[in-house]
Amino acid sequence: MEGKNRFAASPAPHIFAKETTSLLMLDVIAALMPTVAAGIWLFGFSAARVTIICVVACVGFEFLWEVIFKKPITVNDLSAVVTGIILAMNMPSTAPWWMLIVGSAVAILLVKQLFGGIGDNFVNPAISARAALLASWPALMSGGAYVGPFDAVSSATPLAIFSQSSEVVSSATSAAYIPPSTLDMFIGRIPGCIGEVSKIAILIGLAYLLIRKTITWHIPVTMIASFMLFTWFFGSDPLQGVLMGSVLFGAVFMATDYVTCPMTHKGQMIFAAGAGMLIALIRAFGGYPEGTTYAILIMNVLTPLIDRVTRGKIYGEVKARA
Repeated sequence: MEGKNRFAASPAPHIFAKETTSLLMLDVIAALMPTVAAGIWLFGFSAARVTIICVVACVGFEFLWEVIFKKPITVNDLSAVVTGIILAMNMPSTAPWWMLIVGSAVAILLVKQLFGGIGDNFVNPAISARAALLASWPALMSGGAYVGPFDAVSSATPLAIFSQSSEVVSSATSAAYIPPSTLDMFIGRIPGCIGEVSKIAILIGLAYLLIRKTITWHIPVTMIASFMLFTWFFGSDPLQGVLMGSVLFGAVFMATDYVTCPMTHKGQMIFAAGAGMLIALIRAFGGYPEGTTYAILIMNVLTPLIDRVTRGKIYGEVKARA
């Protein structure tokens, strides 16, 4: 067949889907906007500064990599924009500009492009960058300054203060500390990273993603349920545990990453249950008050094994003889 009547042939099965990478990324960006807006409202212009630097740096590093190595330019798929926003939401508003640049380089160059670009990285780029920054500059990554339209507060995060093993604050500071109300924690009137503090903004984003069917309920619901169950089992308040720290943001925007989570719903629930359990374990017995970053990374590494165990039997597949 000639010209426009020529078709490409490939083996069955054939599945048609109207979604493209850029459309999926647009949905994630839209879902992140309430959290971004809440961060700017609560932390002021410094939150906008962090977000702009991370997005520009991530897009810039991806573009430069592809130009230097003569690869197709893919910045229009918006995946680098999503990585930049998620990285920014994992940073304190007080983060210096050079640390944001380093984090963006780790996310795009070392974790994403070095392994072949979008779809080939085996761990989440943004959360890997956060882990690298936590290991390198823990003091700069801890705490936060809430400077929104209400009373200004600058202190360590409530999660760090409540953690008995935390070295962020002194015992005198912890003893004089007045815990925030449940409403304050739900709205986000507490110190912390930009994207983790406002739980209502995160839940609005989750509702949008579920309505748009960009994600399913399996990972966020299972991960939060697992975390709350094990937090209760280890003797802590599960609701307070969810309202403090980044577990909710991680369950909605990082654990659900298409590339680094299992393919089947059964596998996703195993993945999410493991992440929730690990977060509760790290918080209860680890030397670091927040475990979301490391828990999701560990489960990212286990994803190929989970996929292998939970994959369905292919039609016509013959079981290998021993």
